[in-house]
Amino acid sequence: MKIVPNALGVLLAAVSFLAFPVMAETTSETEIVGDAAQGRLPFFGCQTCHYPHKEMGHNTGPNLYGIFGREAGSYEDFTYYSDALKQANFVWTPEILDLWLQDPTKMLPGTIMMAVPIKDAQKRADLIEYLKQFQD
Repeated sequence: MKIVPNALGVLLAAVSFLAFPVMAETTSETEIVGDAAQGRLPFFGCQTCHYPHKEMGHNTGPNLYGIFGREAGSYEDFTYYSDALKQANFVWTPEILDLWLQDPTKMLPGTIMMAVPIKDAQKRADLIEYLKQFQD
């Protein structure tokens, strides 16, 4: 006796086989892990205007100590925020800072922060990881 496979079963198996790799490619994301030690390098460009250490106070830009969890444009005793940043109505998170570092003027038109966008995702991740050290 010869066994003939069910045509529907074969079709479903073929579709599953072909669909799985496509689904795996479209749903998987490569997570970039930041390195705090490497983050010091891109921060050199930021330290012209910003300090990360609490005791250093403000520079031309606000102190970045404790940035994560702080409302944008709200650091007490820093008075040089742009109107756009004062009215931004968001809280700094690593994800928001990543968007900001990609291009501050694109993310928030009207900002007065003069910064060169950091296009390299690894450098942004490293910089963000570096700043995470300076939290309470």
